[in-house]
Amino acid sequence: MTLKAKLLILKDIIKLMILFVLCTFLFYYAIKMMHHEYQNLDNPAPSGNAVKVVQQEDNAIIERLSIFFRLGE
Repeated sequence: MTLKAKLLILKDIIKLMILFVLCTFLFYYAIKMMHHEYQNLDNPAPSGNAVKVVQQEDNAIIERLSIFFRLGE
């Protein structure tokens, strides 16, 4: 391989890295904007006769691990 061929490969690698970094920043700021938009949504509390669906039980850690392994999750 000649020096010119190596420099062309290095140039292509640098262009690819710059493209990757730019796409990463674009993705990051798009996710950040979406998070900001959803964070500003006003979710009112439910009104009426709401029923609590889940009740927290005071389980020991051994019992919780047993349920975890039994259900396979």
